[in-house]
Amino acid sequence: MPIVVNLDVMLARRKMSLTELSERVGITMANLSILKSGKAKAVRFSTLEEICKVLECQPGDLLEYMNEKEFKKLMGS
Repeated sequence: MPIVVNLDVMLARRKMSLTELSERVGITMANLSILKSGKAKAVRFSTLEEICKVLECQPGDLLEYMNEKEFKKLMGS
């Protein structure tokens, strides 16, 4: 999927751990890990809103579209 999730980048910028985000947003570590790894098939707007609120960012800071060629290059395919 050419939608890249940059959650790890935002966590690093905010000097926040995945555990802290999980506690503050009220989402399980497992679900955040799925989102962070890019394996999520969907994300609820309410979840995205809470993550943005806690990380003080915009949805576009977390989600990025890449064309197939860029995506394959990023994934090493």
